[in-house]
Amino acid sequence: MELNTGFNKNDIYSTNWDVIVIGAGAAGLMSSLELPSNLKTLLLNRNTSKRSSSRWAQGGMAAVTRIEDSVDVHALDTMKAGGGLCDPEAVQMFVESAPRLVDRLLKLGMEFDRTSGKLSTTLEAAHTHRRVLHVKDRTGKALVDVLNEQVEQKENVLHQRGIRVTQIWVEKGRCLGVQVLDGPALRWIKSKAVVLATGGGGHLFANTTNPTQAAGEGIALAWRAGALIEDLEFFQFHPTALKLNDAPSFLISEALRGEGAVLVDSFGKSPVDHLEGKDLASRDQVSRALFKAMQKQKVDHIGLDVQSIDVEDIEARFPSIFQRCRELGLEPLQEVIPVAPSAHYWMGGVATNLKAQTNIKGLFAIGEVACTGLHGANRLASNSLMECLVFANQMRNIELNDFETSVISISNPSFKKENLRFSRNDGTNYLTKEIEKLRQLCWREAGVDRSQKGMFAALAKVKRDHENLLNEPLLNLVFSQSKDEINGFDEISRRDLNLLLDLSNRQKSSSLMLEACLFRKESRGGHFRDDYPTSVPFWKCHTRQVKGKNIHTRPVSEITFMSKNL
Repeated sequence: MELNTGFNKNDIYSTNWDVIVIGAGAAGLMSSLELPSNLKTLLLNRNTSKRSSSRWAQGGMAAVTRIEDSVDVHALDTMKAGGGLCDPEAVQMFVESAPRLVDRLLKLGMEFDRTSGKLSTTLEAAHTHRRVLHVKDRTGKALVDVLNEQVEQKENVLHQRGIRVTQIWVEKGRCLGVQVLDGPALRWIKSKAVVLATGGGGHLFANTTNPTQAAGEGIALAWRAGALIEDLEFFQFHPTALKLNDAPSFLISEALRGEGAVLVDSFGKSPVDHLEGKDLASRDQVSRALFKAMQKQKVDHIGLDVQSIDVEDIEARFPSIFQRCRELGLEPLQEVIPVAPSAHYWMGGVATNLKAQTNIKGLFAIGEVACTGLHGANRLASNSLMECLVFANQMRNIELNDFETSVISISNPSFKKENLRFSRNDGTNYLTKEIEKLRQLCWREAGVDRSQKGMFAALAKVKRDHENLLNEPLLNLVFSQSKDEINGFDEISRRDLNLLLDLSNRQKSSSLMLEACLFRKESRGGHFRDDYPTSVPFWKCHTRQVKGKNIHTRPVSEITFMSKNL
């Protein structure tokens, strides 16, 4: 599907691309928009529909726009939420850039909610001031729609849906392009730079607010390519996801509590009254408090009471939430909303510097897939959408690789028809069930409450299953394909290959996460272990993983972010 007039689909494999952007959520779209207009840019979107985690974001975007607020206070709030692991330079760049990016969004056509002509702001957990801008409870959708409209108008950008990136092409420490599954064809595309914007990994867990594609694919791709991975043990569990039997998880925005909604247990008492910020304490604190209350009372949910909110237009402010509740038979103004913690946001990811560069020349990472040092051990609410924009803005000065030093040509690849099959006749059902089993395992052993015994057993199982899966000839073909070859698949093989890739990527990302969780023998931010329940000064550091080396640490940046030694 062509989304602009500058290229057509046939140009994908005949064009000498400057940049390939992987992912079309807020990070990918903004990156495509910010890249210089003289660069030929290919935006690859695995989905054929308009799905992304960014579109699901309800709450809003954090930025200083009120006179009583300041960037210094925003920085302090971010650092406090981050549990001592935020890199100050990343935080400072973010809070200083955010107001400028708000102005840019307004010029692009973003219509934030207003009160008496001024930008409306709400309060969310761990924020000192009301600084969260919003478009009702559909901020993410509004943002993606605006960015997509702008990208479609750029003649130097070709946005293609339904093309899946299966490998990142790296030689001698330089990124030279990607391998893709384009319908029935597996082939390579060359470029001078690649931008990872694939989102997070909430769908690794059985209970999540994330869409299906948010399953750590970018982490697996980057790790296999030799990129540094950082802080995967830190996963944010949102305290208030809708909890109803036979109904998918649905985020109940924190902004409701910012407007006055309160949490109540099965006895009508507050399960968070002991926390300093009560209902608006940091997400990690609230999630653990709810989890413990649910365990003690032997229930599967906590109530969220919105009836006390003294706001006349509360339904107009949160139309999606109220509509969804009523579709499921709930009347929020007459009864409490049943909620429970759910996997929401990955603080860890592919390690980058302030320019969004990874340790691989020509490979960049932006958005939830990246670990910039901004979030530390626990993301401050509503910093994530703005983070996408701030770091995408760095693409204006992107540094490209030089094609001239590459000796490999893929201008005339040979075609080879494959008839490989998954080893099991019930491939679709088997692989689908294995993915669900893995999600249940991750939720049980690496969810809100973790312990060594459970995680150790889980890691051993995931590694064993992953090694067995890599023996599948159909999957092995992907990792062994030469650059001058095209492999074609029939419909059954293509379907099985997609599911094999899904399971393989999930296994790799899950094993890396479990390894990091076991390595950090303390509790901090989004990582809580009941066998190591307190924070320890020794562990005020970042964890790092890279292919071929043991997990290790780096200190929190104190002086200059560029000292991260990528």
